[in-house]
Formats: sequence, C-alpha cells, structure tokens
Amino acid sequence: MAVSVRGLYFVMTLFLGSFFGSIFMLGPFLPLMLLAPAWYRWITDRIVATWLTLPVALLELVFGVKVVITGDGFIPGERSVIIMNHRTRLDWMFLWCCLLRYSYLRMEKICLKAGLKAVPGFGWAMQVACFVFIHRRWEEDKSHMENMLDYFCDIREPLQLLLFPEGTDLTENTRAKSDEYAAKNGLPQFEYVLHPRTTGFTFIVNKLRKGDNLDAVHDITVAYPQNIPQTERHLILGHFPREIHFHVRRYPAASLPASSFDMQEWCQERWAEKEVRLRDFYSGQPRAFDREGAARVPPCKTELRVALIKAASLLYWSSFIALCFVGLWLWSAVRLYLLVMVIVYYGQLKLFGGLEIMEMACHQYWKSVHASVDKNNKVLDAKVQ
Repeated sequence: MAVSVRGLYFVMTLFLGSFFGSIFMLGPFLPLMLLAPAWYRWITDRIVATWLTLPVALLELVFGVKVVITGDGFIPGERSVIIMNHRTRLDWMFLWCCLLRYSYLRMEKICLKAGLKAVPGFGWAMQVACFVFIHRRWEEDKSHMENMLDYFCDIREPLQLLLFPEGTDLTENTRAKSDEYAAKNGLPQFEYVLHPRTTGFTFIVNKLRKGDNLDAVHDITVAYPQNIPQTERHLILGHFPREIHFHVRRYPAASLPASSFDMQEWCQERWAEKEVRLRDFYSGQPRAFDREGAARVPPCKTELRVALIKAASLLYWSSFIALCFVGLWLWSAVRLYLLVMVIVYYGQLKLFGGLEIMEMACHQYWKSVHASVDKNNKVLDAKVQ
C-alpha cells in the first residue's frame, strides 16, 4: 500500500516537533532538575503540554476528525486515574482531544512500555514529562511504580495518570489470548474489549489514596465508527478516523471499594459494562454513547477557546520547526548545541536509565538536605534554649 502524503505530513510534523522541542525547548531546562526539581517539573509540564495540543490541532483542523464526548466529563484540575479500553495503539494520543476540552493537558501522565523511552524525540519528551515506563513484568514494575507514585504524592503536583488495564491493543491475536484466559478462569468471552489486568490498577489507586493524591477514577470508553487506525503505520498510509467517540464515567475516590480484592472486581465490572456499551454502539443507530442519559459536565473550555488553541498550536509549531531548520542551516553553534543535547539524551539513558529516574534521585537528594538542615536547626534551637 502506498504512503499517504497526508499521513507522512502528520507523522513527520509530530516527530520534528517532539525532536526539536526536546532539544531547543526542554533541553535548556534540564540543569534546573539538579538544582530545583519542583520548579523543573512545573515548567516542563507546561512546555510538554504545548506539544500535546499539536496532534489535536492536526487531527481536527487539518484532517477534519470529529470528536464526540458524552457522559460525566471531568471536574477541571482534579487528580485522577484514567482507565480506558485499548482499541488501537493510538488511543492515548486521541484522548488528548478529550482532555484539551475537559481538563488540563499539563496534568496527564501515561503508563507505557519502557522501550518507548529510547525513541528519539518522542521518548526524550516522555522522559522529561515523567511518564511511568513499565516492562509488563509486575516483579520489575512494582518497585519502580511505587517510587514514581511516592514522588508524585510528595511533590503535590496535580496528576491525571492514564492506564490501559488491558495491557495491549485489541487485535485478533490479543482477543484470542483474552478468550483463552477467560476460558481458564471461567469468565465470559469479550468481543469489543480484552479482559483487564487488575493488579497494577489496584496498586496505583491504593497508593494514590494513601498519599492523599486521588480525587476520582475516570473510566473512559473510546470507539471509532469508521476508519480505525490500528497502528502508526495506518496513519502513515493516511487512514485517519472520521470520528472519535469518548464516553466518560466519573467515580469519586470516596465511592471506590476499600479492599484490593473488591477493587479488582470493580475494575472487571467496568470492563463488562464496556463490552455491552460498545456492542450497543457498533450495532445501534445513531452510533453514540449518550443513550444512557448520564449527566453532562460542561467542558472547562468553550469551543471558541479550543479552536483558538488549536490554531495557535498549528501556527506555533509549524513556525518553530521551520525556524529550527533555518538555525541549523545558518549557524554552527546551533548544530553543535543539537549534537551535544543528542549525546546528553542518549548518555543519561545509558548511565542512569532515564531522565525521570534522575529527577526522582535529585528530589530525594534535596529532600534529605532540607531534612538535615531542619534537624540541625532544631538541635541549635534546643542548645540556645
């Protein structure tokens, strides 16, 4: 199948934006991590959020993708765990169309495969954004996830953590494995979702609740009536969805089960509901989720504001990419800086395992320094008295 010009433009714009953004926008703030991790996190979250508006702008303004959001919506600024069915490998990116309207993109973090952190541009920005990288082996992931969640609770920066409990996207192969799991465990077979893995989800919810860093769980069901782009390859071929439908259910933290076992059952029940909801969606006319009659929470941004953000994003990033090429063409200092930053990104990954690991280490160092100073001050005050 031939490569689409539209698809190539979309993928290359996102790649160049993330690559040059990592070098020229995020790179200058990396030393701040060593001196003031809290300020580093505050600044870089907002820089990354500007890039997250770019895919939304391209999808909706350039390619005419229609976004439909129904259900409970979000309360702006609240801290939550977002769980969503994993229909395609690109659901996490499409979700930004929803979050731009109903929440703040700077708050979002994603649990995703550890191998992605090595991808130039995208992976570098994800490290700076402090995404949670996992290996899909609970014995290895538990300790790292615990450290990450403790860090988020410690710095008190509002967090919305996106998690795909299914662990992978829905394909014929993964559905067969899910059916095999269902047969072994006496569970019903699903057609539109995979059986969720509840261990990580339960651990995250319990950890955030203990750290007083959770207001709600948002259960999102995503569906694509036409043109389902399963992988990045489909985007390059120009297969963009015509519509993306999100149905949001909000569950306050106080309403969630207290025990881990009940929490696992609660998650399984949500996926059984998704199966029914998606079956109705794909078989019904009109194809929409709003037949449930759930109350709507108004978006925190008007459509006019969203349109202005998308237009500004497209203009800014197109100009930024062009200026980066001009700078590289005209000035050797710019080329030297780019080379140094590429070495820094690759070097720190080899030496330390990722910028998010370094960030947590810097935070622990300064936390211990401040604790030591406070302890010494108390000793001095006691002697004076």
